[in-house]
Amino acid sequence: MNKEKPEKRFKNILLEARKQRRGFFWKFISTRSERVLTNLLPLLAKINDLEPQISKLSDTRLAAQTPKFKEKISQGATLEEILPEAFATVREAAKRRLKMRHFDVQILGGIILFQGKITEMATGEGKTLVATLPLYLVGLEGKGAHLVTVNDYLAKRDREWMGPIYESLGLSVGVIQHDLPTAERQKAYNSDITYGTNNEFGFDYLRDNMAITAEQRVQRKLRFAIVDEVDSILIDEARTPLIISGPAEESSDKYYRVEKLFPQLKGRIITKTKEETYAKGAGKDIEAGYDYIANEESQTVVLTEEGVTKCEKLLGVKSIYDDPRSEWPHYINQMLRAHNFFKREDEYMVKDDKVLIVDEFTGRLMPGRRWSDGLHQAIEAKEGVKIENENQTLATITFQNYFKLYEKLAGMTGTAFTEAGEFQEIYKLDTVVIPTNKPLIRYYYPDLIYKSENEKYAAIIKEIEELHKQGRPILAGTPSIEKNEKLSKFLERKGIPHQVLNAKYHEMEAKIIAKAGQKYGVTIATNMAGRGTDIVLGEGIAAMGGLHVIGSERHEARRIDNQLRGRTGRQGDPGSARFYLSLDDDLIRIFGGDRLTGIMNRLPEGQEIQHPLITGAIERAQKRVEGRNFEIRKQLVDFDNVMNEQRTVVYDLRRAILEGDDLTEYIHNLLVEEVESGINRYLSPEVKSGEWDIGELCKWVNLTFQIPFTAEELDERNPNLYRERIKESLIKKVDSAYQEKQKRLGKELMSNLERNILLQVIDNRWKSHLYDMDALREGIGLRAYGQHDPVVAYKQESYFLFGQMNDAIREEVINYLFKLEVVAEEGKEMLGGKQISFVHSEIGSFDEKVLVGEKKRGTPVSPSPVPGTKQAPYQREGRKIGRNEPCPCGSGKKYKNCCGKK
Repeated sequence: MNKEKPEKRFKNILLEARKQRRGFFWKFISTRSERVLTNLLPLLAKINDLEPQISKLSDTRLAAQTPKFKEKISQGATLEEILPEAFATVREAAKRRLKMRHFDVQILGGIILFQGKITEMATGEGKTLVATLPLYLVGLEGKGAHLVTVNDYLAKRDREWMGPIYESLGLSVGVIQHDLPTAERQKAYNSDITYGTNNEFGFDYLRDNMAITAEQRVQRKLRFAIVDEVDSILIDEARTPLIISGPAEESSDKYYRVEKLFPQLKGRIITKTKEETYAKGAGKDIEAGYDYIANEESQTVVLTEEGVTKCEKLLGVKSIYDDPRSEWPHYINQMLRAHNFFKREDEYMVKDDKVLIVDEFTGRLMPGRRWSDGLHQAIEAKEGVKIENENQTLATITFQNYFKLYEKLAGMTGTAFTEAGEFQEIYKLDTVVIPTNKPLIRYYYPDLIYKSENEKYAAIIKEIEELHKQGRPILAGTPSIEKNEKLSKFLERKGIPHQVLNAKYHEMEAKIIAKAGQKYGVTIATNMAGRGTDIVLGEGIAAMGGLHVIGSERHEARRIDNQLRGRTGRQGDPGSARFYLSLDDDLIRIFGGDRLTGIMNRLPEGQEIQHPLITGAIERAQKRVEGRNFEIRKQLVDFDNVMNEQRTVVYDLRRAILEGDDLTEYIHNLLVEEVESGINRYLSPEVKSGEWDIGELCKWVNLTFQIPFTAEELDERNPNLYRERIKESLIKKVDSAYQEKQKRLGKELMSNLERNILLQVIDNRWKSHLYDMDALREGIGLRAYGQHDPVVAYKQESYFLFGQMNDAIREEVINYLFKLEVVAEEGKEMLGGKQISFVHSEIGSFDEKVLVGEKKRGTPVSPSPVPGTKQAPYQREGRKIGRNEPCPCGSGKKYKNCCGKK
């Protein structure tokens, strides 16, 4: 056993960790990651000291370690206590089965993952192997450990690659793939360790909470998950909630009509919001002579007064605002956004007459996903392809709230540190930077900035041509498919052979990117295409300087730039990277600032500039955009947290119903709440007792509970006591009638009917509630103009809507239960057996374009308050209608006998 102090024994790790220090006091103050690693070194030493002992075990005795660990756990041992021996066992299994031995830094990474933190490990440092350590350890509990990847290919590859380690030690391994049958899905989830994608895990959770029998569910309780490429999943994709949707009955004719308006509308595009402010300050009207103003910075479009008049004339309508649901403005707005902010071969592609979204971060196609709120249909009309039906939300959850359901969550990526604050604030996850196994010798050349895009591309082609002649491999990153193919055409003219990697060729992604390090190799890829696949250098390439990465444009997020640079210089290999920029680049044009533009405009044509001040200005622009995007994601969390509380209540109730919990108390509470609701309606303490309509109360009881009821005469001396006596009497009669019905139909049949009725009613009302919440959320941003916090307003109004939903559920369930003689036979067929077919065809973009408050079609329905909870104040529109006044609906009846009864 090595008696050397851990700090001295692992001094190479601490030396590499010190290289991560930044700032003026970097020589004196250690980073938080450095301190965390230092504290873990004694544990690493303990694991390493076990290696000689473990390596002497035969394969049979090594596999016998698993039942030994499980026995210790059953006797009360914690996972922390068996961690050293378990990690040493996994390391030995990897050596024997994969001919791969975990490096010391990989062991440290595994410990940090087990602790429920995020590990930042550079590309090529073996994160896939690192994950086997905590997955095995948690898998010993038999409760399930999940490894979450970004696509099906990586999930399947990693399961097949790492599977022999777990299987040789006696643990079961499963993988979730798209379109996997339910039985195989259940088997995969019941495995000790399960690989799958973030979308499949999330959608399975939603589908489980739409199941109508317990046997249809696939997931167990969510115990532990490691999210691979955690920044991609928990940050980049966090703005798009998972949505399971079904077709809504909406006509697509208006999309076609509105699309014909675009060529006849004159628009003005402004780059920054401050242009509007400057114009107003100078007394200029930027709307004069234009039909709409499109703001590139906020991605919003506003019709001018001239534009409104022209649209009304072209559409042949008196006013586009006459429709109470404001459909015309909505359709026009989405059409203008589709034309101004969504470019083909950039944000989307058209393939097989379908509009397919391109992931802005990975450049990959996202089949099956659709922009929400009619935007996708507007783009389909723009491209002249068939317009698919609008969708209605049936179930939804954000990745933020889905992954918070796990008892313990961890993540790993090559680029997390720039987003460490967000991981902590949103997910309560610490980020620890793990040093590389070998010293990082990658060289970063200064950015080169040109006035025009053409000058920039000429410089890129020149550098590629020079390096290609030397035989050195080059990987060029582009921000979009359009620019990817533009660069490819330039290379074709020069006769330089190259590989193109973008969403059009995603099937060959791994093969193309794996060969990018070979001699004379030139690969042009969208910025993050091929993520998850290592680029291995060919023979003799290291002597040439390794792989050279060229960035053709800076991304809005520094993380994406770092990921592109991270493709070179893996595992101690040499490598280099340089970014080329121009004033035409979106980042500089929209967010760069006037000072940077002024400096560049003074340069002669073809002259590049490289200066720390320029680089600093660009980084400040990136931080500004990152800050804005963080606020968007944070606001999404604030909004979804409201929905999450409601979703938890509904899903917990559904789970209790499916798992066969005794519903006697729940049904009794429903009956009591319904009686109290009727008493408050007809014998309201806010109304004088002389105005109580006792006859209407009796009619309501007869109609609702199917029982005769005659109230005793009113005691004018003590109305409150009278109300209580009536309530208690009515509760006893209703309880008695329900128990009589149970006896008559039989307890088992009644119990089955209760479950089926509850599931049907809850699902239908929850679906309607989601529609109401969509409508509420889309317009809530407008409250800011009235100096109201939109999130506070959303909480208050959604609480009221949730109360209405619960009230409607109660009324409908009781209505079914007390009329069973009428529907009992039909109910067995109607309620008990058929599973509704659902598709997850829409992912809604919940970003600043939504948060500013675009008008959503549809108006909220109005069902009553949450049983047993305090109702939020309701603001009445217009004056209160007296109970004995004529009903405003025009029926001719008194209000109390008509709409006042509802």
